[in-house]
Amino acid sequence: MIDVSTQQPSSSPPAPDTVAEVMRPALTTVEPDAHLAAAAYLMKHAGASALVILDDDQGKRPIGLITKTDIVDAVADGQDVNDVRIRDLMTSDLTFCTTTTSIRTAAQSMLAGRIRHLPVLHHGELVGMVDIGDLARPSLQVDGPSRRP
Repeated sequence: MIDVSTQQPSSSPPAPDTVAEVMRPALTTVEPDAHLAAAAYLMKHAGASALVILDDDQGKRPIGLITKTDIVDAVADGQDVNDVRIRDLMTSDLTFCTTTTSIRTAAQSMLAGRIRHLPVLHHGELVGMVDIGDLARPSLQVDGPSRRP
C-alpha cells in the first residue's frame, strides 16, 4: 500500500502565475451566421469544447462563445442544427481575461460565473483561450500535453 499523503512532490519547474503561461493560443473560431452543425463539426475536428465568435468587422474582437453544452441543449430541445444559427444560441455576455490575469483570478471568475472557458485578450484582441483544465493542470502538476493544441 502507498500512502500518497506522505509523498513529496517531485522537483518540477515553478507553477505558472498568469493565464498567458497556460492558455492555448491556437483557437478555432466561427462566424455568428454559421449553422450549429458547422460549430459541431469544427469542435469535433479541432478537439475543442467551445468556439469563439468574432465580430464581422475586425475579426479580432470576441462577440460570443458557443459550447458543446449549448449544442447538446439545442438538440435536446428539438432544434434542427442545420437551421439554427450560432448567433441565436451563443453567449454574448462574455467573461474574459487578459494575458496578465493570474491563474487564481481566472479560476475564481470561472467559479463565480459557473463557466468553463475564458477567451484571453491582449490589448482588446483575442489571443487565446483558457479552460478549467488549463487552470487546474499546473496546480496538480500534471505532466503531458493538453487535449487540444
